[in-house]
Amino acid sequence: MLDRVTSAPPSGLTRPDGSPLHVLVVDDEVNIAELLAMALRYEGWQVSMAHSGAKAVAMAKEDRPDAVVLDVMLPDFDGMEVLRRMRGHHPDVPVLFLTARDAVEDRVAGLTAGGDDYVIKPFSLEEVVARLRALMRRAGAADRRTAAVLSVGDLRLDEDSHEVFRGDDEISLTATEFELLRFLMRNPRRVLSKPQILDRVWNYDFGGQANVVELYISYLRKKIDAGRAPMIHTMRGAGYVLKPAEAE
Repeated sequence: MLDRVTSAPPSGLTRPDGSPLHVLVVDDEVNIAELLAMALRYEGWQVSMAHSGAKAVAMAKEDRPDAVVLDVMLPDFDGMEVLRRMRGHHPDVPVLFLTARDAVEDRVAGLTAGGDDYVIKPFSLEEVVARLRALMRRAGAADRRTAAVLSVGDLRLDEDSHEVFRGDDEISLTATEFELLRFLMRNPRRVLSKPQILDRVWNYDFGGQANVVELYISYLRKKIDAGRAPMIHTMRGAGYVLKPAEAE
């Protein structure tokens, strides 16, 4: 059975034609880029990644993303030059700068160069997502919030009613259990690390107590997998993955 997401994404934002928004993430720190990509995919957006300025410019020219998350410090040339080259063929794309520089002149330089907003490292994924939502709304993204039902195998989750079913059996979850399951179901077959789960579900900034993840995974297993073929799997040393039972 195919994993699928039906109807609108959690953010409710789409392109005017209803298709998913596309965000280009540019950061030479691969772990940070992947964390950002995970958070943005959770919003229902398509994400591509580049780890150098040259690659970012080429991808932006080819794919014409709806927004760019752009690190200022890159290994070949800096974010200001990336922005200048991007704007040469995609003049209106919203750009959110990521910077470790907190001096006022550096922030002013980024905005003067044409950046639309900036976030200072270390940052919260929630802050990045919120700022991107605001930028894309201003750029004309459509807000089409409708009922959304996530389905993975025989597991279904209704984001509006908060009803969860495994087959024909309704499953009662706490608010935190529901949010954890929603994150797992937004990323089926994808191994999610404890830090990724902490940041997305508990809003910790790249850290926190990993044992709370283990605890809530055990709670979910007792409700989702009890007496059934398991869907939630531990990948030792890597994290957790949710997949249809018949895919084992």
